[in-house]
Amino acid sequence: MSALTRAEAQARARLLDVRSYSVHLDLTRGDEVFHATSLIRFGARPGTDTFVEVRPASLHRAVLNGRVLDPASLRDGRLPLPDLAADNELRVEADMRYSRTGEGMHRFTDPADGEAYVSTQCAPDDAPRVFACFDQPDLKAPIEFSVTAPAHWTVVSNAAGWKEADGRWSFAPTAPISTYLAAVVAGPLHSVHAEHDGIPLGLHCRRSLAPHLDAEEIFDITRRGLDRYHERFDEPYPFAKYDQAFVPELNWGAMENPGCVTFRDDYIFRSAVTEAERETRAIVIAHEMAHMWFGDLVTMRWWDDLWLNESFAEYMGYQVVAETTRFTTAWTGFAIARKPWGYDADQRCSTHPVAAQGIDDTAAALMNFDGISYAKGASVLRQLVAWLGEEAFFTGINAYFAQHRFGNATMIDLLDTLTAASGRDVHGWAERWLRTSGVDTLRLEIAAEDDGARASATVVHTGAADEPSALRPHRIKVAAYDLADGAEGGRRLVLRERFPVDLPADAGPDGAARVRPANLAGIPRPDLVVLNDGDLSYAKIRLDERSRQAIAEALSTIEDGLTRALLWNSARDMVRDGELPTAEFLTLVGAHLPAEPDVSVVEAMLAFGRQQVADRFTAPAGRPAAMAALAGVCREILGRTADGSAPALRLAAVRELIRCAETSEAVGELREWLRAQRVPDGPDLDPDLRWRVLLQLSAHGAAGEQDIATEVERDPSARGQEGAARCRAALPDPTAKEEAWQRLFTDGALSNHLLTATAQGFWQPARAELTAGFIERYFAELPAAGGRGPAVARALGRDLFPAHAAAPATVRAAEKCLAREDLTIPLRRALADELDDLRRALQVRNR
Repeated sequence: MSALTRAEAQARARLLDVRSYSVHLDLTRGDEVFHATSLIRFGARPGTDTFVEVRPASLHRAVLNGRVLDPASLRDGRLPLPDLAADNELRVEADMRYSRTGEGMHRFTDPADGEAYVSTQCAPDDAPRVFACFDQPDLKAPIEFSVTAPAHWTVVSNAAGWKEADGRWSFAPTAPISTYLAAVVAGPLHSVHAEHDGIPLGLHCRRSLAPHLDAEEIFDITRRGLDRYHERFDEPYPFAKYDQAFVPELNWGAMENPGCVTFRDDYIFRSAVTEAERETRAIVIAHEMAHMWFGDLVTMRWWDDLWLNESFAEYMGYQVVAETTRFTTAWTGFAIARKPWGYDADQRCSTHPVAAQGIDDTAAALMNFDGISYAKGASVLRQLVAWLGEEAFFTGINAYFAQHRFGNATMIDLLDTLTAASGRDVHGWAERWLRTSGVDTLRLEIAAEDDGARASATVVHTGAADEPSALRPHRIKVAAYDLADGAEGGRRLVLRERFPVDLPADAGPDGAARVRPANLAGIPRPDLVVLNDGDLSYAKIRLDERSRQAIAEALSTIEDGLTRALLWNSARDMVRDGELPTAEFLTLVGAHLPAEPDVSVVEAMLAFGRQQVADRFTAPAGRPAAMAALAGVCREILGRTADGSAPALRLAAVRELIRCAETSEAVGELREWLRAQRVPDGPDLDPDLRWRVLLQLSAHGAAGEQDIATEVERDPSARGQEGAARCRAALPDPTAKEEAWQRLFTDGALSNHLLTATAQGFWQPARAELTAGFIERYFAELPAAGGRGPAVARALGRDLFPAHAAAPATVRAAEKCLAREDLTIPLRRALADELDDLRRALQVRNR
């Protein structure tokens, strides 16, 4: 299907007035196709031509204003509509193909009980896989669904519905919405209903997950979120109901369909999880709820304003959870586990401004669902709120909603209302923050006074490497700490003071801006000075030498968790930039991570230590020592938590210790855990931990097909099937590797999640010699696989990329592949990003 261009969308928007959709879906036609009948009523300029999008398995009939259109005129997903009238009615009847890759109408058969489930994913250009439509965000119209389904199924859609005779379900028309927000979820669902503030609430999942649906906690987060949004927004929740459906094999974490939000059903926890994972689920719930206003009530006119949806939902999700739930330190999790996604994306060749320009078609738009639109965008909004103040910010937001409710808007529309509310030059601020790319860097220079005991400090502010003169203004906080004697003989860092600093964007002749904060002039020299304390801005932070020594000695003694997260993230960033040796980073981890109480910090630093420092940034000869160092940290945490005082920290350490088990002794220990079905002093091995253990045993030849089959019999769930796919791909056997390879590149029936799981198990850095021969094959066979769709392209281009092989030969092979002209846009983006990271890893190794 041809990607819709901006020019085509603008021309069609000037031409059409879409008034309504009536869509009937027949889901009783078997496992491969369903039938869709679309009735579209729309106005147009008489005598003009346009097209409607539809991607059928077979187009049976199309009738425009009583004229039968030739089905053979359908080309590349576009059906021409000639000689339009002022008032038009189009009826399209087609068989549509079910998806196995999460695009369009996805069909899934639950291996636990054999029941089938379907759910739609229409964004950003997959609605035509479900029904005929004018598929662009600024042609909003009411959509009225009806569905024929098997008699024992439940069907949920955007609007309120009811079941009629013979398995037919009817739904009320929606408010005007964009086609990418249309939703249908169906199957023998387990459903729980409630009500809050006059809004009907529903939770839905497949039956096999019903015992694990913690409806009370999810409803509690939902109620708290609705209450907070009603406090913040003048416009009450703008749709008739609020269903949340947890669906299988969703490509995204969730999708903001109004009145019928869909979530990846991994958020229904059937095994033990950490508090950080529960916090993440709460944030996703609040994020999707924010979209009911940001994106659904007021929708971007075109995809270059994706940030109006995602950046705001990301910011509001974290803020609402921090303000209204037990997860009061949500911004700490953002700083350590989410914000690095934005920093990393912003330093690749594919970086783009938060408010992107040049999104010329929907294929390009799909590439901007990334760390910049989400994490960087939310960080920039935090900075905007710090600059404007909350009152002016929300006054402007509410004016924006009032002016554009159930319509479309642009960045300029929002900036106008924020400017009017605040009286400040928000347009000028936006040019610096929203129209530029890259990361600023804040450094501290400290000069001693004459007596040597007193000092003055200068904050040096430089721009991104590719835009050194494009500085941004920052409103930050600075914290000064002193080392003091601790209660048990050690040293601890004690806060002296915290104060605000404004950093203007006025660069000197060398391209840097310099500010001398009055609070740091002629004072007793602090042992640690933290720039951007509170993490209110978006910038790299570099410490002076004395501050680096202080955190090496006493990082874990800082009381404020967000400050610790900021400093850990600075260390992470310095490793990636080659400014902090990997050995020094591992020393810092060994000295201070065992005492870290925040599980999100522990999880993030252990994962970075293994996935990046050990697997990528360390040469193969040094990798065993790096893994041993991380394993030692995990064991220290297990020793500290053996009394049951911190089960979330213990679980995080157990998970990472499993992944670090590579010596014969450690592998033998895992086999003993599996035999006993328990880690000494806990926890018990639940399904998730059993699959983690079995994956590591499989990778090291200590488990085989019989062990995998036995575990599948014990856990026949969808996640069990994914666990088995990882294990089979990890087996250190040439035949098993070849079978996994063939599944990845030739099995068109493999679902998106099983494909990803197989890719995740294939490369095992500890046994890299077994797969060395597949690296050239990967780059040779990858281009053809990209034609299987964006989801497959992302899985093969990202999850199967040989990221561990940081060698010049791999870089050359990737460059040669990237130079080909037959790569699809999603595959090219995935490959380019991975190649950037591979080059970075090689540079760090060489340093």
